[in-house]
Amino acid sequence: MIVVNSPGSWGEVYGPLLHASWHGVTVTDMVFPFFLFIVGVSIALAYAGRPKSRRERRQAYGKILWRVAKIFALGVFLNLWPQFDFAEIRVVGVLQRIAVVFGVCAILFLNTSWRQQLWIAVGLLLSYWALLQLVPVPLDAVNEGALREGVVERALSASQSVTVEASGEAALAANLEPGTNLAAWLDRRWVPGQMWERTWDPEGFLSTVPAVGTGLFGMLVGALIVGIADPYRRVSWLFFVGVATVLLGEVWSWVFPLNKNLWSSSFVLFSGGWATLCLAACLLLVDIQGYRSWAKVGVVFGSNSVVAYALSGMLTLFFYSGTSYWPSLSGIFMESLTSWGIPGKLASLLYALLYVGVLYLPVYWLWKRKVFVKL
Repeated sequence: MIVVNSPGSWGEVYGPLLHASWHGVTVTDMVFPFFLFIVGVSIALAYAGRPKSRRERRQAYGKILWRVAKIFALGVFLNLWPQFDFAEIRVVGVLQRIAVVFGVCAILFLNTSWRQQLWIAVGLLLSYWALLQLVPVPLDAVNEGALREGVVERALSASQSVTVEASGEAALAANLEPGTNLAAWLDRRWVPGQMWERTWDPEGFLSTVPAVGTGLFGMLVGALIVGIADPYRRVSWLFFVGVATVLLGEVWSWVFPLNKNLWSSSFVLFSGGWATLCLAACLLLVDIQGYRSWAKVGVVFGSNSVVAYALSGMLTLFFYSGTSYWPSLSGIFMESLTSWGIPGKLASLLYALLYVGVLYLPVYWLWKRKVFVKL
């Protein structure tokens, strides 16, 4: 994700390193659900020996809620950095969604069986599908403008055409268009502060419901890992589940398109299936076949992933924003490489990789000294 968020120039980016504008999926769109998936897997592994006494359960709940609060607060802090303009605060975001999904899934794990978790996940995905495709969307200023002019505002003063129809005098027909769907309306009504896309937020309230489904999917895969002792049989089952879920998500996308902004139910299955396949491949190559040397970079970043993510956002102040005291390093880099004849998109990618290398240094230093920052 650091590579995606840190190009040398946003005007020079390879297509797979951009999010899909609306319906559809790119490689970049898979990163966030992969993270929520592995959060779910980690819950199943970490809490495999569930607390039994009332005192132990109270302590577990306290630790879960404290972790939720810390991760959520860090997300808000990074949204404010570096201006700390509270008039422009964005309360929701990536870390905030991770915090909520972790909290809900961890509490569910401590109180339900894997079968109950499966039915809860199915219920969440089917309910979300029904809400977006059956419930009319109340009219507000944005929806009235979309009905009248056929466009909605997006980030960076951009606009996007939409096709919507009225449902009576006070609502739009249920739709999956940007800015006019039920999730977007709820964002405008209930999400405090600023929103990423001006008229809705990709990490808004309603779309967090299926994101919990992604965490539950990871928990179910984690239960599978814990429950199967034989490593080859375990990996075989993971490959089977991954392929089956990718196909199921693809079929569901015929009526509920793959959409990361909406976190559509088909997107949950499609991304969860691919995450399962990647996890199965890692288990096969690293745990069974013993190919560990190539995975060291991932281990180093993973050992202090929160530090790496936080620094990636904070250091942009120095690596991107030129001031009277220092020039824009990204601008100098892009100008130098393109003047040597290197294509702009390649130069932009090389800068992103260089930025990842810079961030690797502090997390490697922490890893060598066995310092692991946990929230």
